[in-house]
Amino acid sequence: MKPFKEESLKKKTLKNRPKRDLLKDSQKLGKEMLKDLNQKKSPVLKAIKCSLDNSLYDSKKGYLVPKGKKVSSELNVSSVQKISRSLFLLDILLGNLKSGAVNTKRELYYISKGFMKSKTFYKPLDFEDQSDSDAIIDFICDMFEVYREEMNCFANDRGGQTYSKNLIVTEYLQKGEKAVIDLSSLGTTPFQPKNKPQQFELKAKKGRIDYCIVIESEGTANTLVSNGMTKRHNCIIVGAQGVPSNAVRGWCRTIQDQLNIPIFFYGDLDAYTLQNIYRTLKAGSASSLIRNSDFSAPNVHFLGVLPKDVEKYDLHCYEVSEKDVSESRSLKKAKDVLKNDPFFQSKKNKKLTQILKWLIKEKRRCEQQSVFSINPKNSKVLEEFLVEKIETNSYV
Repeated sequence: MKPFKEESLKKKTLKNRPKRDLLKDSQKLGKEMLKDLNQKKSPVLKAIKCSLDNSLYDSKKGYLVPKGKKVSSELNVSSVQKISRSLFLLDILLGNLKSGAVNTKRELYYISKGFMKSKTFYKPLDFEDQSDSDAIIDFICDMFEVYREEMNCFANDRGGQTYSKNLIVTEYLQKGEKAVIDLSSLGTTPFQPKNKPQQFELKAKKGRIDYCIVIESEGTANTLVSNGMTKRHNCIIVGAQGVPSNAVRGWCRTIQDQLNIPIFFYGDLDAYTLQNIYRTLKAGSASSLIRNSDFSAPNVHFLGVLPKDVEKYDLHCYEVSEKDVSESRSLKKAKDVLKNDPFFQSKKNKKLTQILKWLIKEKRRCEQQSVFSINPKNSKVLEEFLVEKIETNSYV
């Protein structure tokens, strides 16, 4: 078998999908809508109907394909908000395509919130919750028949762990560089630690690493990296994926002990994050008492979101209702934690206890992605927010 030529590999895209000029297609759509309006016609947006009743199983291809039905939104009193929202979010997505910035769906929701807050003009387009904006993003992608990723809207991009003693992967990067990964030399892949004890030796490639930030949301960690934070700052970014596993906790402990650098945790401002996620990362858990010495990172600081960040930047918050079963349980546990958890009873963690009391009193919660609403046009807003907090010692 003849080897592939490098040139042919470069031309291949995900699943050999043809590359679409989304900027050109959007411009064409806009012109057609203006033409309809000038002729006193109602513009219509059409998208592939993504539902089971429009699905066909293609046995030759081996997967479901659409039959051809489409959903239509014709401009009228009942659809004007949906069409306006579609154009609004499409403009944000096109801005990302032009600049090369990427965002998760969650971040796009908060970016839209930032626009609503900045100008009353946008207020009629406001989303009550993320499911509304998610539906519009999906509609846009179905309309152009593209993947979210082609719109620079990404979810958690963590793939399966791969092992081989006879595999070399060459990755072609955005700016033409090549990354050659020899899996036979990676051992147990330290960039994706396992949920079992591992031995690592860490050192900086050159100079010194300044700090490590552990991000509660893996998607937001990916956004920071994709938007270039690790290129502009000498730092490490770790995605915790919610409640940290033994792998994450052990890896952070290794970074703490071997590199001796400041470690910060950034996540939601809510009782669950503070008592379940951050506490577990910093001090371990009651169910792992005999393992906590190696699976906790006692030096990690709580970088935010902090109550003072909410007030300083007027961040969007959610009301916590005691009528909601889940939220009521969270509040009850928070009160119980203050009475019975030795971690929060310690004088050393007095400031963390004050945050928990603030959450109980105010009955509010603020998500980590809310920072994107501070300046929705700035793709580096979260990076600048985090760096400023570190440089000004604004953490607990």
